[in-house]
Amino acid sequence: MAKIVRKALTDIRMSAKQLRQLKELARMPDSEIDLSDIPELTEKFWRNAVRNPFYRPVKKQLTLRLDADVIAWLRRQGKGYQTRANALLRAAMLEDVKEKAS
Repeated sequence: MAKIVRKALTDIRMSAKQLRQLKELARMPDSEIDLSDIPELTEKFWRNAVRNPFYRPVKKQLTLRLDADVIAWLRRQGKGYQTRANALLRAAMLEDVKEKAS
């Protein structure tokens, strides 16, 4: 069995030179960036785009205390109640993030 290694961008250490280059790029105005080798992404592209089918968020096991009626409601909907609970929490999280970004 192959070992799966997950690294986050925060796990990667960058050299002083790389950090300096990133800062220089961040200061560069968009008008100075050469995009001639990159095709422009049209509305059609985004209409046909699909989320990465290989993406799976990292799951973390924990103990969570929920009201009995909430659990019963989730379970009444059939198999996969934990997945549905996760989806409800994710939707609430994304809505909160969206509101705070505006």
